[in-house]
Amino acid sequence: MAEAVVSLVLESVREFTIQEAKFLSGVSHQVEVAQNELQLMQGFLKDADARQGQDETVRIWVAKIRDAAYDLEDVIQTYGLKVVSKKKRGLKNVLKRFACIFKEGVHLHQIGAEIENITTKISALRSSLQSYNIKEIRDSSGGESSLQLHERLRRSYSHVVERDVVGLESNVEDLVMHLLKDENRHPVVSIWGMGGLGKTTLARKFYHHKKVRQHFHSFAWVCVSQRFQVRNVWEGILIELISPTKEKRQEVKDMTDVEIAKELFRVLQKMKCLVILDDIWRIETWNLLKAAFPDVETESTILLTTRNQAVASLAKRNAYPLQPLNEMESWELFEKKAIHARAEIDLGMYEILGRNMLQHCKGLPLAIIVLAGVLARKNSIREWERVSKNVHEYISRGIKHEEEYEGVSRVLALSYDDLPYYLKPCFLYLGHYPEDSEFLVSELTKLWVAEGLISLGQQRHGSRETIEDIARDYLSELVERCLVQEGRSGSTRTIKSCRIHDLVRDMCLLKAKDESFLQMNYSLQENTSSMAAEATQLGKIRRLAIYLDKNANMLVSSRNETNSHVRSLLFFGLIEWIPKSEKGLLSPLKDFKVLRVLKVEDLWTRRVELPSEIGNMVHLRFLSVRRSKIKTFPPSLGSLVCLQTLDFRVPAYINIVIPNVIMKMKQLRHLYLPRNYRAKGKLKLSTLGHLQTLHNLSSEYCDLKDVGRLTNLRKLKIRVLGSLQNLEEILKSTGSTLNRIRSLIVKNDTNSGEEQAMQIVSSYRGIYKLKLDGPITELPKELHNYPNLTKLVLWSCGLKEDQMGILEKLPNLTTLRLGYKTFRKNTKILVFSKGGFPSLEFLHVYGMSQITEWRVEEGAMPRLCRLNITYCSGLTTLPDGLRYLTNLRKLTIRGMRRELHRRIEEDGEDFYKIQHVPSLVIGEPDDF
Repeated sequence: MAEAVVSLVLESVREFTIQEAKFLSGVSHQVEVAQNELQLMQGFLKDADARQGQDETVRIWVAKIRDAAYDLEDVIQTYGLKVVSKKKRGLKNVLKRFACIFKEGVHLHQIGAEIENITTKISALRSSLQSYNIKEIRDSSGGESSLQLHERLRRSYSHVVERDVVGLESNVEDLVMHLLKDENRHPVVSIWGMGGLGKTTLARKFYHHKKVRQHFHSFAWVCVSQRFQVRNVWEGILIELISPTKEKRQEVKDMTDVEIAKELFRVLQKMKCLVILDDIWRIETWNLLKAAFPDVETESTILLTTRNQAVASLAKRNAYPLQPLNEMESWELFEKKAIHARAEIDLGMYEILGRNMLQHCKGLPLAIIVLAGVLARKNSIREWERVSKNVHEYISRGIKHEEEYEGVSRVLALSYDDLPYYLKPCFLYLGHYPEDSEFLVSELTKLWVAEGLISLGQQRHGSRETIEDIARDYLSELVERCLVQEGRSGSTRTIKSCRIHDLVRDMCLLKAKDESFLQMNYSLQENTSSMAAEATQLGKIRRLAIYLDKNANMLVSSRNETNSHVRSLLFFGLIEWIPKSEKGLLSPLKDFKVLRVLKVEDLWTRRVELPSEIGNMVHLRFLSVRRSKIKTFPPSLGSLVCLQTLDFRVPAYINIVIPNVIMKMKQLRHLYLPRNYRAKGKLKLSTLGHLQTLHNLSSEYCDLKDVGRLTNLRKLKIRVLGSLQNLEEILKSTGSTLNRIRSLIVKNDTNSGEEQAMQIVSSYRGIYKLKLDGPITELPKELHNYPNLTKLVLWSCGLKEDQMGILEKLPNLTTLRLGYKTFRKNTKILVFSKGGFPSLEFLHVYGMSQITEWRVEEGAMPRLCRLNITYCSGLTTLPDGLRYLTNLRKLTIRGMRRELHRRIEEDGEDFYKIQHVPSLVIGEPDDF
């Protein structure tokens, strides 16, 4: 991953020197020489990265390069930011400014010497390239040379048929039935999914199926390696299809590439052929091969297997995604591999241990086979218990055990090895999230940006996309490559949350450790000891994820020499952690001089001070104290001139005074203010030209005119705290900015602010998402003309009953949440009329205890796919009209009356209304 680090550092330094060129003039020559050295090194890093897994010497060399690049970036930016800060304090005279810097010990000569020292290290490392036999590689395909042996081990063959196959039978029959019908003839079909799911096994079963053998006349199977030769692939397919004589085989070998492509094209068009292209990784691979495959109507079929969704999409609608095995299928496969041969024994404890261990496999067939292979030769309960204690190690690494079973991590690591350099650090960053957790995409992209992992060089020329847009593209690519799994989707079809398979996470952590990318500490006892053991690792620790437990007595140990180069500090488990003392709890944070990311969320068991010294952490780009009991907002935060994300959403009962320093944070992109805060005068925000998110803008303590100057603003939450003077005039003057807002939340905290709240909503006509919280009895009559509105959330509004007529007419609304007191107290009946909500796909009705009757007329909500009904204590029966919702795929019911729960049981009188829904999630009833 040194290639990624060096490339990102070069871009970071280049961007910084352009922005702050006049403040780096004293060391500009040294900076330029250092950049040149790194640029000269770049071409060799692809080969070095590919070889470090097999050569310890190269691995050490790569680690030194990584550290040198990081150190260079730290030195240049630390020096530059200090000079800039002096200028901003009003020291206009250059000599006077540098004199002040000398007094503080930041001597210009020292900085220059430090940069030269790092440059000398890089130069020496470059000089040693020849002795390590590291070659310069400029093309994108050369880095795979180290995979040659592994590719041979992983190569698939058509004649090797697995004996024990579980969970794929229905997939095979579906493929056979679908593809052999004349009306379903498709030239290209794909099977895709993450490594280890059984794509090759499914393709092989299809290849040998009796009906398939009767249907096609000729067959060819090719495993496409990552270092494939186009001609070799074409020639191999052609020879398999035509079964040539010795003379004809020589004739094929004598053909030019163009001739062989034409001949293969002719054979596929003339004959009824099945060609399996196993393990295609990239679209480019298909683009190189497709010239020999007919794209017109033909009786031949090309079947691809791939880990990449983008490759699978080449087959358009003819892509078959594979899913993990369920619990029953997992046990069946495990039993065949690990227990079948010893059928005479009493399963008893073996089954208990086996089922417990299977939970770690998460339905991945490869993991089940690896585990079963290890246990097949373990003949005692004691041996099974020993494996159970270290089950992750056995599954992931597959080392020092049965040699024929390769570790899952090594197989999954092929997907990592195939990533372009810019995606590798983004993937490794996912390792810090806890096991089985689902993480928000909006937070992840902000962290990537703050860490400098997103390359602006990926921005399309002339595009207006933001760096966050590029980050989302990166995430989408990781999803397509089956390294990340989609969680929830938003109303505009964007991915809202993600997760990674536990076994992919294991592989991720192994890679992160090998690359010295991330260190995990699972209690504070490790916090000192593991850092002290840093010398045993390759490279300095740059990122720390600390999982605190009840034994910890502080967040981090102070005065640790490791702290000086940590860039990312993320804490987990704070919600359950009770510190022994709040005094100085956060003080050690000041030792982290180059920290870019600080995430101290959910620290709510004690009220603590954020130290004023935090203002010295000038590199900080991401700071979140969300849901933590922070007492004050230190004025020194105004010194954090690089800050991009500030999340100060502390608990609502804490009322904080916000000093007027936010205006100094001119790089802010996302600002989340507390729910309750005060300020002396109006907070000035007009200087925040990069701001995209502004949360909890107070009408009392902020000037709404400033919003008009925030030309990049996309998400806005306004709190209406009283009567606003000249609001209509202010809204008119900020019209051009208002049209750019995509997500709007209006919280009316007063009974007198309803009119102002509606004026605000009426001014934001381009919004996609709208949430109204607080007294608003009437919706804007023109709401149905908002062209983009797809999501609407209503809470505590007290709407008049006739407002349902406005809601039903929203033409593009796909998501609707009706919450607590959405309608007035005297509203007892909820009616969804025929033809209402034509585009609605998701409806959540929750906390509406006053509703005693709900009617859904036939023809209402024709596209509804998901319905959640929770804590509506007044309902004793479900609407009869639910039976008309033929597209409903999932119904969730929680916290309802016992009477209702009884009626919807399989033998209940209301079950007929919901029996057509494939997925029913019925929670425990609430006791009313």
